[in-house]
Amino acid sequence: MAPAVTTLAADAPTLSAANTGFMLICSALVMLMTPGLAFFYGGMVRVKSSLNMLMMSFISLGIVTILWVLYGFSLAFGTDKGSIVGWSADYVGLSGIGLTQLWDGYTIPVYVFAVFQLMFAIITPALISGALADRVKFSAWALFIALWVTAVYFPVAHWVWGSGGWLFEMGVIDFAGGTAVHINAGAAALGVILVIGKRVGFKKDPMRPHSLPLVMLGAGLLWFGWFGFNAGSWLGNDDGIGAVMFLNTQVATAAAMLSWLAWEKIRHGACTTLGAASGAVAGLVAITPSGGSCSPLGAIAIGAIAGLLCAMAVGLKYKFGYDDSLDVVGVHLVGGIVGSLLVGFFATGGVQSDAAGLFYGGGLEQLGKQAVGVFSVLAYSLVASALLAFVLHKTMGMRVSEDDEVSGIDQVEHAETAYDFSGAGGGTPARSTAVTATAVTDSKKVDA
Repeated sequence: MAPAVTTLAADAPTLSAANTGFMLICSALVMLMTPGLAFFYGGMVRVKSSLNMLMMSFISLGIVTILWVLYGFSLAFGTDKGSIVGWSADYVGLSGIGLTQLWDGYTIPVYVFAVFQLMFAIITPALISGALADRVKFSAWALFIALWVTAVYFPVAHWVWGSGGWLFEMGVIDFAGGTAVHINAGAAALGVILVIGKRVGFKKDPMRPHSLPLVMLGAGLLWFGWFGFNAGSWLGNDDGIGAVMFLNTQVATAAAMLSWLAWEKIRHGACTTLGAASGAVAGLVAITPSGGSCSPLGAIAIGAIAGLLCAMAVGLKYKFGYDDSLDVVGVHLVGGIVGSLLVGFFATGGVQSDAAGLFYGGGLEQLGKQAVGVFSVLAYSLVASALLAFVLHKTMGMRVSEDDEVSGIDQVEHAETAYDFSGAGGGTPARSTAVTATAVTDSKKVDA
């Protein structure tokens, strides 16, 4: 992913088989994150809506892929138009790109860059879905994805990473997606849930995860895939910066998990598996924008701060009354804000760019730039997402009926259930055996 500051070699770059292969592997790792997210979210909901949660992530693989090829890549990474959006006719349908045509300034083909960026575009709307569990029509959600990536994700990606994008040109550092992915998705989630309202039984009924093993599996897949997400965003392996990002990803995630668990132990007296998984994701989110500019010690601090603040933030929904089902706001919005702003403190000036943060003698300049990036993306995504949800809600309706929500959205929207116990045996045969055994014993007593 194009970094905020880059230095090109004096000679024109040539295609690197090593970097090309590396980026294809990273693209596959990022693709794996969306099914991982589906498991992570799917285990966190109740049984009756687990399939719907899986599908709300999985459908993004289909919708966003097609739109990206048709026009999304052109809008995000085409020739700059007014610092707001891109457009290049050769990128429409990806039809005017040469087989070995290189991405400008790098040693990988345009096709490889396009497919790597596609995987980011896919997972971003999938992140939003966790806030809407149990209550959204699948057809409305599918249409929302198409509209949202067109109106929100593609332009914001251009602001942050596109050559000529206004945040890119300002010097905002977002190595792999703190603003464009996580703040963007978290703010969108908040905008939508403010429009569609709370689940039936919010704050009253227990809404515990139905499968914590699935949650842990999903978190593990996300952690694994995130190395491609982060380390791959330098678009090559020639100068060691991607390796620093790889290490910082691991370090910050570990620190955030431990920080979250420590908060749980102090606050609630137990270290939970859900807390471990959520803390890890919080660390992954926070290091995404910042890991290419900080040292490993800085990554520990960023992860620990993010784990603590995100653990505290997930409870805000009960205080303020917004029903963020699976804590997308508390983890992705808050984690993205924390990681993006901490660049202004922990940037060393010696990794991806010479921009230094407050703790390394850089003053407040970079922090100011980071704040502009954070709050501009937050405001735009929040308002635009709420407007899109409002239009859909007032036209086709975004929510299932209350009766359907109570009975279970899986059966209503997908005509399936996650678990079929009909052939598992159990109650009646066991009871018959017990009755027969009792009858035999009683008969022997009578005979005696």
